[in-house]
Amino acid sequence: MQRFTDERDISTTDELWMVEHEPVFTLGQAGKPEHVLMPGEIPVIHVDRGGQVTYHGPGQIVAYPLLDLKRLRIGVRDYVCKIEQAVIDTLAEWNIEGARKDGAPGVYVNGAKVAALGIRVRRGCAFHGLAFNIAGESVAPFLRINPCGYQGLQVVAMSDLGGPSSLETVKPVLLQELAKHFGLELRAP
Repeated sequence: MQRFTDERDISTTDELWMVEHEPVFTLGQAGKPEHVLMPGEIPVIHVDRGGQVTYHGPGQIVAYPLLDLKRLRIGVRDYVCKIEQAVIDTLAEWNIEGARKDGAPGVYVNGAKVAALGIRVRRGCAFHGLAFNIAGESVAPFLRINPCGYQGLQVVAMSDLGGPSSLETVKPVLLQELAKHFGLELRAP
């Protein structure tokens, strides 16, 4: 992701990577180690994105929009809002009402965080992205940290809200929503 961003030029096609990570806590550039309460066997990795600490692991879609924001003519705030809206619209496919929270990027349902955002922009190009909790198994490790630096922040999975627990069911909807909000055409690699 970093190499792709560093090597791209104005003609490089934007990419959207979707992955499911092995269990890992990531600590952003401003991350404070005291927010990692009990990592246990889960590794803690320092990364070059914004934000504090979060968890990535099975049952979670991690999406990395590698976009040239200059070419798309959008600023960072608009970029974050478009990602959040794509998640909100994905949740709406299953009649789940997601919302933004002022001063706390991500998507929330009834005050509990269902998707976290941590991005970086270099030379006008965005990398890192979002982590969207789909299956219930993705939530327990958040009890070992102060999610996004907030003590007591509740975290929830889409399946806990009556949505699907299958990443394969949610991925195509999220892909379409991200493409729609950024005005992109999806093409297989």
